[in-house]
Amino acid sequence: MIAVNVSNDIVTARQAGLELAAKLGFSLSDRTMIATAISEVARNITSYAGTGEILLGVQDRDGRRSMVVQAKDNGPGIPDIPRAMEDGFSTGRGLGLGLPGAKRLMDGMLITSQPGHGTLVEMWKWVPTGA
Repeated sequence: MIAVNVSNDIVTARQAGLELAAKLGFSLSDRTMIATAISEVARNITSYAGTGEILLGVQDRDGRRSMVVQAKDNGPGIPDIPRAMEDGFSTGRGLGLGLPGAKRLMDGMLITSQPGHGTLVEMWKWVPTGA
C-alpha cells in the first residue's frame, strides 16, 4: 500500500508500479503505460480527494493473471462516472484526460464511487503469456 497525500507520493506509487511490472515480465512500453496510468489516478487523489492510497498486486481478471492497481480515497466521490469518463470533462482545472486516458492505457477498469464517500478505481493489465 502506498499512501498518497502529497504530489511526491505520485512518484513513489509510479515507481512501485514500474518495479512490480518489471518483475512480472512486462515490456518497457507496457511498463510505461502502467506507470502513466498510476500517475493519473494518483494525481486525481491529490487533486480531488486530498489523500488516499494505491494498492498494487496480482489477481485473476477476466480469467487471466493480471497486475491490478487500486486507487482508493475518501474524497467527495464522482457523481457522474460516465461523464467523468468522457475526454475533456473535468471538474477541476485539468484537461479531463486522467480517467479516460488511464483506461486506454490498461486492459480494464472499474470505478466505484458514491458522492461524499470516496472513490475506488480498479484497473488492470494482463500479465504477458509465459512471464
